[in-house]
Amino acid sequence: MRLLHEMGWQISFMADNRRSSPAEIARLGAMGVHVLCKPWAAALPVWLAKEGKSLDAVMLCRHYVMAPHLALVRKMAPKAKVLFDTVDLHFLREQRAAEHGDNLALARQAEASRQAELSLIRASDVTFVVSPLEQTLIAAEVPGARVGLLSHVHELFRRTLGFGGREDLVFVGGFAHPPNIDAVNWLVQDIYPRIRQQRPDIQLHLIGDIPEDERTKLAGVGIHIHGRVDELSPWMQRCRVALAPLRYGAGVKGKVNMAMSHGLPVVATSLAAEGMSLVDGENVLLADDSGNFASAILRLYDDPRLWLKLSDGALENVREHFSFEKAKATLWRSLA
Repeated sequence: MRLLHEMGWQISFMADNRRSSPAEIARLGAMGVHVLCKPWAAALPVWLAKEGKSLDAVMLCRHYVMAPHLALVRKMAPKAKVLFDTVDLHFLREQRAAEHGDNLALARQAEASRQAELSLIRASDVTFVVSPLEQTLIAAEVPGARVGLLSHVHELFRRTLGFGGREDLVFVGGFAHPPNIDAVNWLVQDIYPRIRQQRPDIQLHLIGDIPEDERTKLAGVGIHIHGRVDELSPWMQRCRVALAPLRYGAGVKGKVNMAMSHGLPVVATSLAAEGMSLVDGENVLLADDSGNFASAILRLYDDPRLWLKLSDGALENVREHFSFEKAKATLWRSLA
């Protein structure tokens, strides 16, 4: 929305989950965005009846938001270009979750999501995906679709402390997202104990919404559960290694780019690094089993030369692939 405003667009925003807080509304308002504060399921038809014919574009984010509103938008905003922001391909994440858990019910749900998402892509004027991998996948599934690469955008915060001024490990991810639940449990049960066997001084920080009963299960010596925090910077600036032990999912991982935008090196699974142009040993360390993941953490934790190499490489990767300028170029092409 900031980029669109800079490009001269007048923007109205509606929160489908009806959870716009006063602070969020004020922040968007300061950016020049008109926020419709009433529950938009009720307000949308009324608002579209008044404004629809003047709209040049409508962006609908996530398939379960777009599906119930697309027909209304097409009817009441006839000249608007419809943009479908997938955020990530939900059916791909669900397929992988089904395979990971050998879950037939989830596999059926994934197929239903696949049909729904592909149908919406066909009905859209432009579809946005977050990685080249997803762009290629959609090109094969829906050959005639116009698909733009609009990934996460990050400001470069750079390093505030070097290797010697940092300590400990950090994982960012709330339990509202199922891949994070699996990742945290794998980290706490299988990976971190291997770390403590060799380096009991290394602490693990978990950040994100974690229910109280789950916190009790995860609690252990050396593990600090912070829950949801207003600002990630203190951990991005003071921890030595960020972790992304995701075993299924889709899209580009915000936790990886967030750490890298601060120059904080990351140890990740291959899946967590998917679609991000990352290279093992150059700007990330990759490992896909517990033993190798723990070994990669320990190797990076005690090697200042490798740490600096990955830190510099991470910052450069964010600058090259996840900048505001790159996102703006996609928006210009899509909305010209």
